[in-house]
Amino acid sequence: MILYCAAAVCAIGVVLVASRLVKRWKGVDDPDPDGPTAAHTGAMLSALFLLAFAIAIVVPWTTADAARSNTYAESHAVSEAYWAASRLPPPDARHVQAALSRYVATVRGPEWRLMEHGRLSPEGQRELDGLRRDVIAVKAGTDELKDARTAVLDHLTEISAARGQRAMDARATPPPGLLAVTVLTGLAVVLLPFLSGARPRGATLIPLSMMAALLAAGTYLTIDISHVFTGALAVGPDAFTTLQTELPRISGGG
Repeated sequence: MILYCAAAVCAIGVVLVASRLVKRWKGVDDPDPDGPTAAHTGAMLSALFLLAFAIAIVVPWTTADAARSNTYAESHAVSEAYWAASRLPPPDARHVQAALSRYVATVRGPEWRLMEHGRLSPEGQRELDGLRRDVIAVKAGTDELKDARTAVLDHLTEISAARGQRAMDARATPPPGLLAVTVLTGLAVVLLPFLSGARPRGATLIPLSMMAALLAAGTYLTIDISHVFTGALAVGPDAFTTLQTELPRISGGG
């Protein structure tokens, strides 16, 4: 942030030095609100705002889409682990399936509320780690049981990987500087006519007010969608909600 501020100060210094040099070279004064300086500045500010606005929209949108796909990948891995667990000895199968059901309930409940604040529940990780240890401890006296245990462990690895990605998604936000630039350029675009010396009156205030309202709504949108699990683009626990209704059917043999 210090470097950004230093760059901005240097740019202002360049403008001041250039204005002095132009005076020495007998440049033409430009005090008019609709002069070349105001027109050039307005065009560049509009372009900068649109660039920052586009990035601030596209980045969270892409992140949210990837996070939503990852939740379905994780729920699918849980479903496959649940199916694979049915091949274990009955006591172990019931224990593993019950643990997977608890994990799903934890994720779609308390953990999802924590993800709105950028973190995951330690309880969910403890359940997953305990489940992995229990599956490793399953006694497999035949090749079929060994294959079943290996399949469950492989799916648990997939769950763990998807969970790690979900933790990263929960912490992902656009760079703070990007949102700041979006807000500042939006304000500059709105205030430019006044800063350049114009005094809008009457009907000219209508389009200016409409532009200001739309810019404010767009700027708020970039802030509202900046987090994957909150706001207008929030990723919900739909995948785990659906899975929770499917697990009893799997227990019944499909």
